[in-house]
Amino acid sequence: MAVTNINLENFDQQVAQSSAPVLVDFWAAWCGPCSMLSPVVEELAQEHPEIAFGKVNVDEVPELAQRYQISAIPTLLLFRDGKPVDMSVGVKSKKELEAFLK
Repeated sequence: MAVTNINLENFDQQVAQSSAPVLVDFWAAWCGPCSMLSPVVEELAQEHPEIAFGKVNVDEVPELAQRYQISAIPTLLLFRDGKPVDMSVGVKSKKELEAFLK
């Protein structure tokens, strides 16, 4: 499954109203650690079709970063039933992220 770019217009449909769990990656183009994490997130998206994956560029959509109190990037938020249930800050290995998704 592809990773969807999340913005204010599609957040409700893609995340808040999703029946599937959603992993949202808060990132920025200038962030080196974000660039390291991105391919791992892409890989997980391909391997876990039961989970929706999205990305929020904090420079383009600062409102969502503020809403969820994102103070460092990369930050991954795991949503279930439209609500954030877990958070991971910083670069993690694929193995660590697999455990985070469970």
